[in-house]
Amino acid sequence: TPPLRIAPPWPIFSCLHCLSICQLLHHSNPGNLNLPLSQLLSIGLVLGVYESEEEDDSLHLTESAAGVNRVLSGKLTELLKISGPGLKKGKSRIFYGLHEDFPCIAVVGLGRNSLGVCGTEYWDTCKENIRAAIAGGCRVLQNHVLTHIEVDGCNDSQSAAEGAVLGLFTYDDLKTKKKTRVTTQLHGSGCVSGWEKGVLYGEGQNLARYLMEAPANHVTSVSLQWIEEQQMGAFLSVSKGSEEPPVFLELHYNGCPDNAQCPLLLVGKGITFDSGGISLKPPSGMDAMRADMGGAATVCSAIVTAAALNLPINIIGLAPLCENMPSGKANKPGDVVTAKNGKTIQVDNTDAEGRLILADALCYAHSFNPRAIVNAATLTGAMDVALGSAATGVFTNSDWLWEQLHKASVVTGDRVWRMPLFQHYTRQVTDCQLADLNNVGKYSRSGGACTAAAFLREFVTAPHWAHLDIAGVMTNKDEVPYLKKGMSGRPTRTLVEFAAGLANQA
Repeated sequence: TPPLRIAPPWPIFSCLHCLSICQLLHHSNPGNLNLPLSQLLSIGLVLGVYESEEEDDSLHLTESAAGVNRVLSGKLTELLKISGPGLKKGKSRIFYGLHEDFPCIAVVGLGRNSLGVCGTEYWDTCKENIRAAIAGGCRVLQNHVLTHIEVDGCNDSQSAAEGAVLGLFTYDDLKTKKKTRVTTQLHGSGCVSGWEKGVLYGEGQNLARYLMEAPANHVTSVSLQWIEEQQMGAFLSVSKGSEEPPVFLELHYNGCPDNAQCPLLLVGKGITFDSGGISLKPPSGMDAMRADMGGAATVCSAIVTAAALNLPINIIGLAPLCENMPSGKANKPGDVVTAKNGKTIQVDNTDAEGRLILADALCYAHSFNPRAIVNAATLTGAMDVALGSAATGVFTNSDWLWEQLHKASVVTGDRVWRMPLFQHYTRQVTDCQLADLNNVGKYSRSGGACTAAAFLREFVTAPHWAHLDIAGVMTNKDEVPYLKKGMSGRPTRTLVEFAAGLANQA
């Protein structure tokens, strides 16, 4: 294992420690809390109601909401009827002083209960509606400065937990004024194991969001000699432009007692800040390039979550970490570098650096005799142009691997979409004047996401490999209702669900 030291204030293991603390906060038993009066006044409750299957404004309470309504002698349904038209999907109403244990109750619209997997949207609509509604309800109560919220499981405790945990996330570590810190727990007698699983899925994605949001100057790391010994010339060529030395992170989770089981390899691009190098990016929006290590963040977070879930699978995570900066030592357009597998690369655009560091990481990944290799990277703006934030683009040489990833994404609602990996694109990166490969396609921006994937394929011999271009899903504005504006941490939950699926096949 390569040497690793990640200096304060950004230790990866501090993040793991924070995750454990978050789990303890959320894993309280789903019964009534023995709290003093001052804390009882800070407790809220989120309940769900379904729309009628008929064309009217009637509402159907969930099991938990119906139980509360019985305790209140029908006052909840009475108030819902007189407070306005039927509660539509994603909308909420707040009621005060109804229940002696809950001074503030948010009732949220879940849409229709009959919805399931949608053949055109490629997700489970009912699960997505629950995530969005519960997130909205929890945020409303958080804005009322409530510090503890009990949540209706809505007949799908995992989705409810994911909505609560994801919806309450805020990165305000460096602000003087903080958002109210809220703990959550399952209300009533819903599925506790599903709730706990959902908490872990949500906290896993939040860890990726936390890592992606952190300013680049809070990330420093040291590890150079091992990288040189591994002859990772492409990786080193990117890192040499920065005053910060590179690190190659290797993370092992051994969840299978059978040591002979071939591991799943997850590889993440870890550019901790991307200025573009000599091929400098425009200044507008460059601050977001602190999250160009989103691939590394999601990979590490997925492995942490797999460990928390005790999945019976062996996983190895690899993340080359460095900055891409302009300096007298930086790569220049036209330079030629040599990757770990001996192939030479003409660097015509220093802002196409992610594929250079991934090339060496993918070569190294093969040394573990992997069951499959999946790499994630905020690789190309062209992917954002192609798919926007609707889905992660997947390029793969394996129909089997595509099916596993796609099946996982339908469950999580964090979708993937298969993209072409034609020889048409390979010829555009292998037709190179000075070297074996060019780091950009010969027709410049045309098919940029596809030529980038074709470039990576030149460093893969494994029969089951997938490249996830997550550039389009790196941030969230308002597209995903249960995520606030900022770094999204996508597709962490899909990677976790994918690993869980593989574990069940073992």
